[in-house]
Amino acid sequence: MTEKIRTRFAPSPTGFLHIGGARTALFSWLFARHNGGEFVLRIEDTDQVRSTDESTKAILDAMTWLGLTWDEGPYFQAQRVDLHREMVQKLITEGKAYYCTCTAEELEANRKQALATGKKPKYDGKCRNKNLTKSAGSVVRFRGVDTGITIVEDLIKGNITFNNEELDDLIIERGDGYPTYNFAVVVDDALMNITHVIRGDDHVNNTPRQILMYQALGFTVPKFAHVPMILGSDKARLSKRHGATSVMAYKEMGFLPEAVVNYLVRLSWAHGDQEIFSLSELIELFALDAVGKSPAVFNPEKLLWLNAHYIKESSPERLMEEMKPLWPADAKTDDAAFTKKIIVDLQPRVKTLVEMATMANFYFADQVQYEEQAAQKFLVPDVTAYLQTMVAVIPAVENFSKDGIEEFLKAFTQERDIKFKVIAQPLRVALTGKTVSPGIDEVMVTLGKDRVVRRINAAIAYIEKNISS
Repeated sequence: MTEKIRTRFAPSPTGFLHIGGARTALFSWLFARHNGGEFVLRIEDTDQVRSTDESTKAILDAMTWLGLTWDEGPYFQAQRVDLHREMVQKLITEGKAYYCTCTAEELEANRKQALATGKKPKYDGKCRNKNLTKSAGSVVRFRGVDTGITIVEDLIKGNITFNNEELDDLIIERGDGYPTYNFAVVVDDALMNITHVIRGDDHVNNTPRQILMYQALGFTVPKFAHVPMILGSDKARLSKRHGATSVMAYKEMGFLPEAVVNYLVRLSWAHGDQEIFSLSELIELFALDAVGKSPAVFNPEKLLWLNAHYIKESSPERLMEEMKPLWPADAKTDDAAFTKKIIVDLQPRVKTLVEMATMANFYFADQVQYEEQAAQKFLVPDVTAYLQTMVAVIPAVENFSKDGIEEFLKAFTQERDIKFKVIAQPLRVALTGKTVSPGIDEVMVTLGKDRVVRRINAAIAYIEKNISS
């Protein structure tokens, strides 16, 4: 019988879910889904000082927004402390762990001495054979293996060999009675039957120590896969100075979740030259052997390109929902048909939903705000007569569609023996306040006759007022 694959994502709730963590979660989720397995979410909150409910909620919200649904959990590591302590006692009883009373000052002095003599600054084993019992402030250390090697059979990086003599006796229970990360993660992964641990390669050096703990506890060692880190454009580790690193910051900036997922999966994973993947395609195609070993470079422009693609391909109805929290505060979006037309106009022209909200301002405005240079250049006396004639005949235009308006404007210019450019920008500024907008015919259709007439009349009044002043 084939073993059921179980993966997990185990973030610490000490901040928001960042891009690197989200990619690790995504790879773990895709691997489970591709193999018909299960994906477990576990919140590693044993650091009681730094863990917060706010961070936990932020992580769950980000996972939900990305569509990374979990089959079990969220489990909370702090609620499992009794299990961890039970396993610590098991190791102590079997002579595989011991109490240590070394002070921070002693440990620092030993570290400095080791460095001064060219040795690795690891714990010197002072309390290893003292058979101490628990006392105030004492910690518990895992009794490491002094000889031989430990091989990490990494599914991405290949085999990595560590000399056991270089691995020191790690603390597995702190003086406050709480387990340390390296021990709790071993116990939880083992008891939750996690078969594949997929995580960032900053954990590589923890892995041989954890393997020795699995073995000491009599647990089956899972398979490991360490994904490479994400770098900024300057090849330094991705950080806030490179831009937003929080997943939900991208939602606030107007990115769609499928664009973020598509972009994250392409950081270190590839399938030929294909760039755009649906979620079902990713589940079908994802494999760890296609994950690269080298660090990936975060490219905001590529993410914007993908987001523009997904905005363009989305249904207007879906975007109406996404846009609800982003419209300007004074936008009158209760007219669903009008709002939908605005979205259709702007979909092919924006890279983010926030950009769409900004570009939509002129549609909703009761009174158009003219850009100063645009008004000075195009709302001038020479065009007044054309605008007056246009506003007089527009109410009679029967076919107020894109094609109908194109025909109307063509006839209007031909009858007056002028080129379209003579009236194009003055009309655009009258309707939008800007020199750049969607096509004039599209804008006129979306605004509708009444708004178009009011805005042209307002532009005529603006020109006449400037003449008189």
